[in-house]
Amino acid sequence: MERKHDVIVVGAGPAGAAAAAVLAQKGCDVLLLDRELFPRDKVCGDAVPSGAIELLYRLGMKDKILAAQQREEFYPLQKMRLVSTRGYEVEATFQKGVTGADSFVAPRKYLDAVIQQHALDCGAEFRQAQVKAPIIEAGQVVGVTAQTNGATHQYRAEVVIGADGVTSAVARALRPKDERHSNQHRAVALRAYIDDIETLPHEIEFYLYKKILPGYAWIFPTGDQQANIGLGMRLDHFRARKQDLNSMLEQFLAMPAVKKRLIHGGRTHDVATWQLSFGSQQNLQSAFNGAVLIGDAAGLINPLTGGGIHNSLISAELAAKVIFEALHDGDFSRERLRQYQVACHQALWKSMRRSYRLQTSLLRFPFLVDLLVNRMGANSQLTKIFLSKL
Repeated sequence: MERKHDVIVVGAGPAGAAAAAVLAQKGCDVLLLDRELFPRDKVCGDAVPSGAIELLYRLGMKDKILAAQQREEFYPLQKMRLVSTRGYEVEATFQKGVTGADSFVAPRKYLDAVIQQHALDCGAEFRQAQVKAPIIEAGQVVGVTAQTNGATHQYRAEVVIGADGVTSAVARALRPKDERHSNQHRAVALRAYIDDIETLPHEIEFYLYKKILPGYAWIFPTGDQQANIGLGMRLDHFRARKQDLNSMLEQFLAMPAVKKRLIHGGRTHDVATWQLSFGSQQNLQSAFNGAVLIGDAAGLINPLTGGGIHNSLISAELAAKVIFEALHDGDFSRERLRQYQVACHQALWKSMRRSYRLQTSLLRFPFLVDLLVNRMGANSQLTKIFLSKL
C-alpha cells in the first residue's frame, strides 16, 4: 500500500515546488505530483521580478539561478519601457534586490525545472500523475485521486496543497461555484515566441493602447533578436468586444513602431493562450480542512500587470510555515490552516487592491495612461507597479 505522507503538493510549478522545498528542508515527508515530467513548457509572459529571485535565493537557490543565467536560460533585465495610447514613452530602471538579485526573463521551461529540481534536492519525492480530485472523508481532505500510466491511484497525506494552476482540480472540488472568480477579476492572454526581431538589450516593453485597455501587449527579450511577445486583456471586456486573440496579436505586430523592427517579417512559434485569476476578488476561501490553495490555484495574479510568480512564491512560503506548525501540533482543521489565508491576505491584499483600482481607472479614463506616462514618468504609481509586480 502507498504510505501516508505528511504533505502532498499538487502541481510542481513555482508555487508547488517552492512549498515542497521548504517543507522538505524542514524534514517533512513531501510528495510532489505533476501531470508532466520536467522540463516542460508553461504558457506565461516569463518575466520574473528581483523580489521573486530574492525569495528563491532565500530558499537556497542562488547557485542554481546563477548557473541558469550562465547557460543563457535566464535573460537579465536592466530597464523597462512603457508606451502609452498616444505613443508617449517612459523608461525606468530595475533595482537590484538587497543581495544583488536581478530581474529576469526566464522561460518557464527553464525556471520551473530549476525550482522543481531544488525541491527534489531538498528531499521531496516527485511522481508524474494527473490529479483528478481530492479525497474527502468526514469533511476532511485526506489525500488525492490521480491517474498514473493509465491507472487510478490514491495518495494520502495529512495535508494537501493545491498548486495546480488556474484550472486547479483541487480548487474546483473545494470552492463552491458561487465563491469562484468572476469575469471582472479574470483575464485572458496569448503568448508567442518570436525570432528575428530587433530587441532592446536587457529591456522589456509594455504597450498600453486603447484597443486593449484594461490590458497591454508586451515584448520581453529572451536573447539577441528573440523575444516572448503577447497580450492580455480583462476577460469580461474581451468577451464583450468579441475579439480574437490571434488577430489582436497580428494587429500589434502590424503597428508601425513594432513592424519596422521585424526582420524578414518575424517568425512566431509556440503560440498559446491561457486564463488568469486576479487576487483582487475578496472573500475567496483558500484554506480548508486538510488542504490549502496557493499560487494561481488560489488566484493571486496582480490585476494590473498580470504577474503572478512573485505572489505565488510568497504564498508558498507562508503556507509551508503554517503547515509545518500544524504538522507539529497535529491540527489540520480549517481554523488552523486559515492562519495561512490571513497571512497571505496581509502580505498581498494592499497591493492587489491598489492595482485593481488603477486598472479600473485606466479602463474608464484611458487618457490617464498618457498623463501618467508623459507627465509623471518613472515616478508614477503605474510605472512603479510594473517595475515591482511583473
